[in-house]
Amino acid sequence: MTDKVICFLPCRAGSQRVVRKNIKKFAGYEFGLIQIKLRQLLAAELIDEIVLTTNDADILAYAESLQEARLRLHRRVEELSSGDTSTDQLVAHAHQLIPEGHIIWTHVTSPFITNSHYDQLIRVYFDQLHRGYDSLMTTTAIYGFLWQDEKPMNYDRQVEKWPRTQTLKPVHEVNSGTFLASAEVYRQLDDRIGRRPYLYEMDKYTSFDIDWPEDFVIAECLVEKGLVTP
Repeated sequence: MTDKVICFLPCRAGSQRVVRKNIKKFAGYEFGLIQIKLRQLLAAELIDEIVLTTNDADILAYAESLQEARLRLHRRVEELSSGDTSTDQLVAHAHQLIPEGHIIWTHVTSPFITNSHYDQLIRVYFDQLHRGYDSLMTTTAIYGFLWQDEKPMNYDRQVEKWPRTQTLKPVHEVNSGTFLASAEVYRQLDDRIGRRPYLYEMDKYTSFDIDWPEDFVIAECLVEKGLVTP
């Protein structure tokens, strides 16, 4: 298996929550989130190729204008570009486009995961492969009183009814910033993580995900305040 690291960047048209979310102007960037993400990925030293798969003609036109040799464009069929398209379908799509090497799956909606973060994630991933892990995904630790099925998930009320939040065992939320696994994992498990993924914890600012209209506004405010840099 080759050690090439290839980015899978899915980016569809027709966002249901934020109209033209992926390419509308954002924080002074004319082409918004797609402009930011492609700039970050192309600046990452350890990413050999970026595969952008989209059904958005405007995104394809912008990407083509960059004339980057490391950027491979794929016009995604509409059957894989609707709000009903499942992640499982995209996993198969990713493996079809990237049958060999290591796949780093990320999204334009994580504008504060920069090239230096990607390079660090890749270094950690290869290091953890030697330690028995088979993949990596980014998470955000939640320190809070979490309940499910009418009972606490992360603390024992028989021991202490209301423990201090900083002493609670954190629950890791998958923030969808980055997934890293070999193409072999995709082939064998039909998944973007393996049986033993390494959980790479990220702070809330870096892993901030733009999904809802208010997220778009908050993200621009974070940039304006100088709390993050795309």
